[in-house]
Amino acid sequence: MLALTSRYRLTMAHEHHHGHSHATSSGSLRSLTIALVLNAAYTLVEVIAAILTGSLSLLADAGHNLSDVVALAVAAGAVMLARRPTTPNRSFGFKRAEILAALFNAVSLIVIALIVFVGAARRFADPASVPGGWLIVIASIGLLVNAIGAAAVFRRGGEDINLRAAYVHLVGDALGSIAVIVTGIVIVTLGWRYADPIMGVLIGIYLIVSSFGVLKESVLVLLESTPRGLDAEEIGRALVTQPGVVEVHDLHVWQITSGFPCLSAHVLVREGDDCHGIRRASEHMLKERFSITHTTLQVDHDHDDALLTISPPVRS
Repeated sequence: MLALTSRYRLTMAHEHHHGHSHATSSGSLRSLTIALVLNAAYTLVEVIAAILTGSLSLLADAGHNLSDVVALAVAAGAVMLARRPTTPNRSFGFKRAEILAALFNAVSLIVIALIVFVGAARRFADPASVPGGWLIVIASIGLLVNAIGAAAVFRRGGEDINLRAAYVHLVGDALGSIAVIVTGIVIVTLGWRYADPIMGVLIGIYLIVSSFGVLKESVLVLLESTPRGLDAEEIGRALVTQPGVVEVHDLHVWQITSGFPCLSAHVLVREGDDCHGIRRASEHMLKERFSITHTTLQVDHDHDDALLTISPPVRS
């Protein structure tokens, strides 16, 4: 019973040390909520305007904005899930929810882009007449809305994949609004109807390109690859060169979510050396040199000379 009590005390202390702080997650949630409310209101206005004007580029931008509303809602929900406390059966809580949200948002960008491409192909065959003045007015409002939302999320983004995915959505919307403004100017000044589907295609291309980095990183986290910026071989060499260390094997380096790298390894030390002292020194080195604070090191003495060798029986 005493061992269980100590273990749970250690678990709670560990969670306090490694988990995202409550203040940080509250700030992230607040930023996402501001962006969500602004984008939801603007998307409704833009969808109505796209239907009334018949503009593909405006509809494409509205579709992107709609995906942003969903993306921001998913990102905010993931932040709230990640804040939930750990349990004996969920030792890391729901921190991976942020990675799943980032993956969902990256995939949604690609889906929206494909829908835009299909619509653009139809418009190239039969370009519609679009009122350029309305495009300029609606897109200018959208540019302001998305700039405010992107600034709010960027302030909290950093290395958080979930917030980066939301930020990519918002920047894509801002660029989409600029593209629609340019389309409106071209239509008003030159009357060139192909400007609308061309801008729709350009917005779709941006969506695919911008989502690739978030998609790749999210998948790598879920596959428990070595986190970006860390080299497992370099970490292994640093461990094996620690005083007293003879061998390092079963080395694993991965991350639970953004900013939460983990490491486990089996370390063999010389016979008679202080296992606990070497473990503490190795943990300090990993923290100072690689910023890895969640470590599980199994340290044992090297007993090569005492290994039992079993040979086949000698036939007479």
